[in-house]
Amino acid sequence: MLMQQAETRALQRNHPLSSQAVQLFCYLLLGIALPTGLWLLGRSELIDEPYVVSTLAIVTCASIAVWYILSRLRQYAKARLLSYVVPVDLLAFAAGAALIGVLRLPYSIGLFGSCLIATTIVSYVLTAITRLGNKSLYIVPGGRVSEMRPRPEHVSVASLDEFENLVDQGGISGSVIGDLHFDHPPEWERLFAKAALRGIPVYHYRQILELETGQVRIDRLSENVLGSLIPNLPYMAAKRAFDIVATLLFGPILLLAMATIAIVIRLDSKGPVLFIQDRMGFRGEVFRMVKFRTMRERTVSESVAALRNDAMTKDDDDRITRVGRFLRKVRLDELPQAWNILRGEMSWIGPRPEAISLSEWYETEIPFYSYRHIVRPGLTGWAQVNQGHVTGVDTATDKLRYDFYYVKNISLWLDVLIALKTLRVVAGGFGAR
Repeated sequence: MLMQQAETRALQRNHPLSSQAVQLFCYLLLGIALPTGLWLLGRSELIDEPYVVSTLAIVTCASIAVWYILSRLRQYAKARLLSYVVPVDLLAFAAGAALIGVLRLPYSIGLFGSCLIATTIVSYVLTAITRLGNKSLYIVPGGRVSEMRPRPEHVSVASLDEFENLVDQGGISGSVIGDLHFDHPPEWERLFAKAALRGIPVYHYRQILELETGQVRIDRLSENVLGSLIPNLPYMAAKRAFDIVATLLFGPILLLAMATIAIVIRLDSKGPVLFIQDRMGFRGEVFRMVKFRTMRERTVSESVAALRNDAMTKDDDDRITRVGRFLRKVRLDELPQAWNILRGEMSWIGPRPEAISLSEWYETEIPFYSYRHIVRPGLTGWAQVNQGHVTGVDTATDKLRYDFYYVKNISLWLDVLIALKTLRVVAGGFGAR
């Protein structure tokens, strides 16, 4: 994780505004001080008024929170930060408004709104200027660099002389990428070292491929690939505590929503309200996952092939009911899994649990498939928000690479990114079948 953070910072550091200290200064100056000064001048108010002081303290904390959250999310692959600027700003300032209400602080809605708008503008501009995709990556030929998908910021280095000229003349404004496990000629090795000594980041292609795709591409199950075969244990313990607290805290709202959905399902089609199925879970243990029924009742043969085919959801699946299609699109069919979360069988965020028939099939076809069970399965996960559902072994392999990325980088901030992506998925219906 520390390696990935260093990579991301190096890839982003070319722009003067990439410095975290500079960005924080911009937030405080342009997001707080400037709108506050204009507001005070327009109203002829004094800054020492109690309601001005309390409002200013809250919006300053909210602005710093926005700066910090966006800087942490930037460390992960597929973090399209422009998509998250508004949600992060609104959540941070909503938390500030809630704190004002709980503490019954005097406040100014005009000052609060002015700082919210200014901070959002600052967030958007800084993110647009410094996001990862703006930096050039110079690709050195040889080995497996061809696995990298061509992108506009990729610059192919055609020859040794071209690379040497770029290094000597300071023509490299981004980072150098190569297959550092490939047996390059000594001249190339010396140039890699020379570039590094001149402050030019030099990375193994797989590190950048992971940042771009959000997948861990593996040839064998190795601690050298995943960092450690045991994920972040302290965070997993804290994550479990959060799952319990969040489920109990939102329990009344969840029960009300589920009661309403249950009535609608009952009126829409015949059959039970809930669908219960054995799934492969944490550490390979089978558990009974519960969700709302979204398909019509049907009889399925007990053969392995029939069970496997029935477990896969297809495009425009005619088994899905009218209400079920909507529930799947907005992910509300998963709400009953709050019960599985309380029981410790699932988490709010993690790799999705597979049906037993599919899990056994994938395990025979994909090496290391069972390693995804090293963390608790989740109601939503990294693969779901980036890929959607799978329909075969080929797409299951891609999904596994997403799952391994999550296991390798599991942290609070990756979970926050997944939560934000899930909100976007719910709004757009991506990946829902």
